[in-house]
Amino acid sequence: MRLGGVIDADGWLSDWTVGSPSANPWTRAYIARRGLLALTKEEAVYFTRAKDDTGKPLVEDCTYRVSGDAMPALWWSVTLYDATNYLPKNTDQALSYDLTKANDAGQAAHWSFIVAPERPSEGNWVSSRSAGSFDLTLRLYKPDAALIDNPESVLPPPSIERLSCRSQS
Repeated sequence: MRLGGVIDADGWLSDWTVGSPSANPWTRAYIARRGLLALTKEEAVYFTRAKDDTGKPLVEDCTYRVSGDAMPALWWSVTLYDATNYLPKNTDQALSYDLTKANDAGQAAHWSFIVAPERPSEGNWVSSRSAGSFDLTLRLYKPDAALIDNPESVLPPPSIERLSCRSQS
């Protein structure tokens, strides 16, 4: 759903009016209905992507590699949300990957993790179990001024590579 001032950084979508007085009534209603924390863009910016690098929807039956470079912000995270915009109901305790985990893995500059319904034998993991169709939300806290001024040029958009699927999707 496109609401206000849409930003498109290689398929990662955002709306710079979220959390601002310039948000139109539809954007405000959407935020209120979804229960999102709408901080100002100087505090946090949010980008969402629901398709892989080939344009196919993200689905639980597939395994993906999400990878990226250092983000232009003080701290960042990537979180998986199901089709209802909530965390999937599973007990895996692996629904997000962030700068802290990247630092712990020695990957702050070039990071990656696997999205799959089951934990891989090695590497960083975000669980898609019980997610059905899903999207990934990239949050950037205390973003650099350059990102706020020119997000489509400054954001190094993470890649979402489909590795395999249990069924044809």
